[in-house]
Amino acid sequence: MPDPLDDLGPLLAQRRAELGLSLREASAQAGVPVATFSRVEQGRAPDLATFRRLVLWLGLPPERFLSTTERSSSTPDLISEHLRLDPSLEPGDATKIADLVRTMYESLQRQDRRLAVPLRAAKTFNPPALRLLTEILGEMQEALDGTGDGR
Repeated sequence: MPDPLDDLGPLLAQRRAELGLSLREASAQAGVPVATFSRVEQGRAPDLATFRRLVLWLGLPPERFLSTTERSSSTPDLISEHLRLDPSLEPGDATKIADLVRTMYESLQRQDRRLAVPLRAAKTFNPPALRLLTEILGEMQEALDGTGDGR
């Protein structure tokens, strides 16, 4: 489904042309820096303050540009959505974390209390963390087998 915010840039360009305004004149009227106005006109998403000024300049209700689709109600989907929106995470890293959360959630949801971490998760660990995890799992296995030194 297309994002309603995608319409903002073309509407700005159309309105500016209808009024016969230059980019500089339109940005001054809207109270937005020229470079920002230009970026939004070219399809970039504005910040909230800029969005409000541009929508006011267009004379349109802000709701016109907001998606009305229902969000997913599943916990892993909500977590995944938050991870994707986190600017401090690379998209690929957000996907890896979301996949791990989903796998663990589904495992626990089935009342299977064994925590299943798929092998693909190994790629998300850095070498020192992987060595530590391997050591811990080895000690746990030894304890379960009764071959450990009793630590």
